[in-house]
Amino acid sequence: MTAEAVIFVLMGVTALAGAITVVMARNPVYSGLGLLGTMLSLAVIYVAQLAHFVAAIQVIVYAGAVMTLFLFVIMMIGVDVAEDTSENLPRQRVVVGVVAAAVVAFAVYLGVSGGFEWVPAGSRQPAAEASIGTVQAIGEELFANWVLAFEVTALLLTVAAAGAIALAYFRRRRAVRE
Repeated sequence: MTAEAVIFVLMGVTALAGAITVVMARNPVYSGLGLLGTMLSLAVIYVAQLAHFVAAIQVIVYAGAVMTLFLFVIMMIGVDVAEDTSENLPRQRVVVGVVAAAVVAFAVYLGVSGGFEWVPAGSRQPAAEASIGTVQAIGEELFANWVLAFEVTALLLTVAAAGAIALAYFRRRRAVRE
């Protein structure tokens, strides 16, 4: 089994566990954390598939902006109920510390021994497909071949935002008159 397959399986299981947590958790904070885990797992899968730009957008937009929005919604619905903070699993911190130390030690070993040859960017001669998902490659394609579609989309979004503001202003002004 290759390293890509191992990463895909681990992140796929993590994404599924996060998705199940989103649906099954009774506490909305835990649902938000499950959603964050799912989004970050998808970003790792994107990196493994050499889609670095999509992974960066996944982290910035979804794991950053959308999760901030969800955090505000969770705060507004009020989850300020006191919870039981006693530890149900007494050795949990020790086990997590040992697993984290093992992961860090394995990463250091791979870095020192040159074990990242399977990663296209970490190898001596990066493959040609390693540059397909970079920001530069996407930017060149977007502004060379798809510039008209990009500008039309920007115009459409600007008109939609102006229309939403005008509708909100018109409705507010109408409500003040009545």
